[in-house]
Formats: sequence, structure tokens, C-alpha cells
Amino acid sequence: MGGNIAIIGYGLSAIGPGIGIGLIFAAYINGVARQPEARGMLQSIAILGFALAEALAIFGLVLAFVFKKGV
Repeated sequence: MGGNIAIIGYGLSAIGPGIGIGLIFAAYINGVARQPEARGMLQSIAILGFALAEALAIFGLVLAFVFKKGV
């Protein structure tokens, strides 16, 4: 896989985590607005979901560098 294709692949792979992070925090804000007393529990779940979604983006970035070097 060539370098340009790898960068395009990373760009496309970043779309999914971006949408996922938006959905996670939209659900968090919705949950806190409905039940403010559950904020602490919802916040830890939202941060865990954010970390997992962001890990996918970082994994895509690493793969882009690996494929760019042609290994």
C-alpha cells in the first residue's frame, strides 16, 4: 500500500471514532440533563467510551505510519 493511500485510509478511519465520540457525549449530556444526580456514574462511563473510541483513531494513525513505510 502506498503512502498516499495509507493517509487517505487514516482519514477515513478517523471518521468512525469522531462520530462515536460525538454520540457518546451527546448521550452523556442527555443523561445528565434528565438525571443530574447520576452525573458521577455517567461521567465515568462516558470517559471510558471516549478512551475506547479514541484508541481506534490512534490505532488507525499507527497503521497509516506502518503502511506508509511499506513494512
